[in-house]
Amino acid sequence: MDAFKIIVLAKQVPDTRNVGKDAMKADGTVNRAVLPAIFNPEDLHALEVALRIKDLFKDSTITLLTMGPVRAVEILREGFYRGADDGILLTDRAFAGSDTLATSYALSCAIREIRDFDIIICGRQAIDGDTAQVGPQVAEKLGIPQITYCEEIVSLNKKQVTVKRRLEQGVEIVACNLPVLITVNNSAAPCRPRNAKRLMKYKHATTMSKQQETGGDYLASSSSHTHLNIKEWGISNIKCDTAQLGLAGSPTKVKKVDNIVFQSKDSKRIEDLDEDIGILMKELIDSHIIG
Repeated sequence: MDAFKIIVLAKQVPDTRNVGKDAMKADGTVNRAVLPAIFNPEDLHALEVALRIKDLFKDSTITLLTMGPVRAVEILREGFYRGADDGILLTDRAFAGSDTLATSYALSCAIREIRDFDIIICGRQAIDGDTAQVGPQVAEKLGIPQITYCEEIVSLNKKQVTVKRRLEQGVEIVACNLPVLITVNNSAAPCRPRNAKRLMKYKHATTMSKQQETGGDYLASSSSHTHLNIKEWGISNIKCDTAQLGLAGSPTKVKKVDNIVFQSKDSKRIEDLDEDIGILMKELIDSHIIG
């Protein structure tokens, strides 16, 4: 039976529903320390697409790859709870302040180090940037084709994947040879909940540096419970040009983040009558809302 090696790109993002006055640092980067961190929603949809492939092809494997601070290991555990097999945390001070260009470069370098894959899947965009650029940029840097706006995998074999894309004006069915990178819409199926057995198995999974911080005989613990060891890679683990990383490799600069709260105002109820609709249209035109 066919089996596929899948890489899912995931990101831990600040919860943009809780942006306050301290959301930005003086250097124009996001102050992630003061914002609650969550699993990027569309990346969860991407994980579900990968898990459904694994449901159909039992010997398939899913590796989660995330770039961020040490605390981003939390979303790798979340992926394990739902069915992912392996995880890599790409973390280094050299990555700090990366925009989409620098992020996609670092991720592509890490994927080259992983080497063996059939499909890369990620969310269409992250809620902290909303650029939808990282996935396509990774594909370009790896020199592989890409399919964006995926809603569902229609069919899959070792040579080709067929995908349903959700577009503004309808749907599109696209076939592409492997290897391929696929970005997933939030219209795709939501991610399945945590599995209780996997939660108990992986709840203490972490990186070596975090184990060292907790003290104790972490070497003995890590050797006897290998499933609890999450790979932690820095720039020494990937072949990369450091000039293309972090702030130095990021031409995009964030100048300001505003917290905009929409408030409800006066409402007006109209009946389904031509006269009421006519009055409403006149009010909208007079106030220059339309027309």
